[in-house]
Amino acid sequence: MNSKIRKSIAVIVAHPDDETLWAGGTILEYPMNDWFVVCLCRASDKERSERFYKALAILKAKGIMGDLDDGPDQHPLAEKEMEDEILRLLPDTHFDLILTHDSAGEYTKHLRHEEVNKAVITLWHTEKIKANELWTFAYEDGNKAYFPKAIAYANRFDPLSEETWEKKYKLITQTYGFKIDSWEEKTTPKAEAFWQYKNSHHLMKSIDEKKMNE
Repeated sequence: MNSKIRKSIAVIVAHPDDETLWAGGTILEYPMNDWFVVCLCRASDKERSERFYKALAILKAKGIMGDLDDGPDQHPLAEKEMEDEILRLLPDTHFDLILTHDSAGEYTKHLRHEEVNKAVITLWHTEKIKANELWTFAYEDGNKAYFPKAIAYANRFDPLSEETWEKKYKLITQTYGFKIDSWEEKTTPKAEAFWQYKNSHHLMKSIDEKKMNE
């Protein structure tokens, strides 16, 4: 990412704090960009929503929240419901870049992360949302063997400076209020990684290849 060129970047995530855990360092290190964060769940959760907007202020980003079901049972949502909510919340503009969840999520396992990925890919491929590139978060947890960590061999792997990581850590522990020894506090990655796709055909080819190798 060129720090001298101002870009419009959308970050589309399932939950308040996802934008910080998986891309907060990147947002902090490129404050010249126009960042817009779409969070699809928890708008009616007063505590989480207040903290989300406080986090955005620190990240110098704009954003909006939706209120899709996020109950503990995690019943699957209809694909159209997810797609319609993204279209309702996301500004109707052409973005330079969109960041979102990966098809496997960032850890084992959260259905909403996977559903967001699928919806964003569909909308991008059908040109209902427009962007020059799409990057998905690249993290894994060894099937719960350890806390999620950035994948070193991803297309982009960025170790965060100590200063940037401390700001990100404070967002998680102070702004979002996650306690010491919580999953979120222990997870907060010190490096961020992304799978990069230059166009939707590249992405669809990658998906097909992944299915063939499964």
